Amino acid sequence: MKALQGVDGHVAWVEAERPTCDAGQVRIRVAAAGLNRADLLQMKGLYPPPPGASPYMGLECAGVVEEVGAGADWRMGDRVCALLASGAMAEEVVVDARHVLPVPEGLSLHEAAALPEVYATAWLNIFQLGAVKAGEKVLVHAGASGVGSAAIQLCKAFGNPVWVSVGSQDRLAYCQALGAAGGVVRNENLDELKAFGPFDVILDPVGASYGQMNLELLARDGRWVIIGLMGGRKVELDLAQVLAKRAQVTGSTLRNRTDEFKGELLRELVQQVWPLFGEGRLSPQLVDTYPVAFAEAAYAELASNQVSGKLVLVIDPGLA
Repeated sequence: MKALQGVDGHVAWVEAERPTCDAGQVRIRVAAAGLNRADLLQMKGLYPPPPGASPYMGLECAGVVEEVGAGADWRMGDRVCALLASGAMAEEVVVDARHVLPVPEGLSLHEAAALPEVYATAWLNIFQLGAVKAGEKVLVHAGASGVGSAAIQLCKAFGNPVWVSVGSQDRLAYCQALGAAGGVVRNENLDELKAFGPFDVILDPVGASYGQMNLELLARDGRWVIIGLMGGRKVELDLAQVLAKRAQVTGSTLRNRTDEFKGELLRELVQQVWPLFGEGRLSPQLVDTYPVAFAEAAYAELASNQVSGKLVLVIDPGLA
């Protein structure tokens, strides 16, 4: 089979060994795979897969089950999407059966490929680690990203007013169309966020450059969940504010969680989130698809920071 390999900031569609399908696993014929910012780091050698995981690119995919290992609760021909630690961008993937989800009602395989990573990330960090309660205010930095798009929609669906920081007025309008109450453009004046706060939960993929500001924006007993370091890794903070606000600062990654943890997370998604797609309350926000032969161009678009929503690579155009 073939898989997408990242080397020195570039990608190549290369021959790869076909994995075996063991007990508790399923083999999926991949229709499409979603792009994520973590892929850009892996391409540069800055975010390698966990030990024992596939060396190839990709954290999420969708396709059709073509082999079922002993004890796996799936059937041949099931239309599914899946969360992987790596290797989703391949003609076939073998996945822990607990990390496989049904394609939500009414969605194509291309749309489903844009769901597992971003919705799992948003649900984990706002609703589980952030422990948001109905009515509490949420701030999402990089609100027009794939994770941001999912977070805004989830907050709206579960009764949490949400504000964003974004890179342009067009992206702010996009977030408001998804349900954000408002926000600011980051290269103008982030201090304007204070007019909307304080916030009970802040979802932060930026890190250091927003650090002190996040503390100032947090409500008492607020939760600041850091999921990325686009703005750097080192920051000086006023710890007196951490004490006075009883702030909780949490670092979070999903990729290196245990198989058991991911299985429970995805089970909760299927129960509480997946039905909302069929009801029209959530959307994959798929912006564009690229044939796998144009993977380099797809990643260049993602790296431009101009994408509002999700990009997907089409692996098998015969599946949709």
